[in-house]
Amino acid sequence: MNEQDNIHPKVRNRRVHLANERTFLSWIRTSIGIMAFGFVVEKFALFVKQFYLILGKQPFHSSEAEYSTFFGIVLISLGGLMGFLAFIRYKKIEKQIDEDTYQPSTLLDILLIICLLIILVFLIVYLIRSI
Repeated sequence: MNEQDNIHPKVRNRRVHLANERTFLSWIRTSIGIMAFGFVVEKFALFVKQFYLILGKQPFHSSEAEYSTFFGIVLISLGGLMGFLAFIRYKKIEKQIDEDTYQPSTLLDILLIICLLIILVFLIVYLIRSI
């Protein structure tokens, strides 16, 4: 009998498990970044309003602030969802590694691309409206 057969699967696949953990932590950092960006977007309207008041100019309409608040909440929610899905993916892959049945999944990849496209569209619309 081979010595490798007596070793627990998690110990035998230590490097693969560590790579899975690093990937999970990368997704968590990405989700935190998206949530932080959402917070900044949400608070940006307040900053611009205060800036206009300091300059003595008329602040922008409240609908623009609501637009910023809505988009900030959407980004924060997407970041939280991404963190939750990252945990589910981490546990699923951990089990697949132990059972030697790994199948790649693209759900988080698609969610990230959707987040980036939402950010892109928002920024383009926001910049066009501010001209």
